[in-house]
Amino acid sequence: VQLVESGGGLAQPGGSLRLSCAASGFDFSRHSMAWLRQAPGKEREFVATISWIGGHTEYASAVEGRFTISRDNAKKILYLRMNNLEPGDTARYYCAKAPGIWDEIHQGSQNLEVWGQGTLVTVSS
Repeated sequence: VQLVESGGGLAQPGGSLRLSCAASGFDFSRHSMAWLRQAPGKEREFVATISWIGGHTEYASAVEGRFTISRDNAKKILYLRMNNLEPGDTARYYCAKAPGIWDEIHQGSQNLEVWGQGTLVTVSS
């Protein structure tokens, strides 16, 4: 399994970034996926999740209305569009997969699989 995150960088408050996660080594189209983040000195936290064909999405309250999760199953890529960024969004962002096919992911799910190094997002003026 490989999950390679990209697209992070420095953004100003109010700015936008789009993160990507390229997946390989498993049946991407049959797995729910999620984005997690970890800020310096804090525990990793849930950001958003999307079901295997994108019919269901769920967001942390801190990002709802500003972030959009999506996926392209043909390209095996997971996305996170982040708008109206705030300094509190500064973190390393990771994509994660559900452990098994057809498994659902919800905020609070504990058994998500993180395989990549993440991509760093810094929001600062």
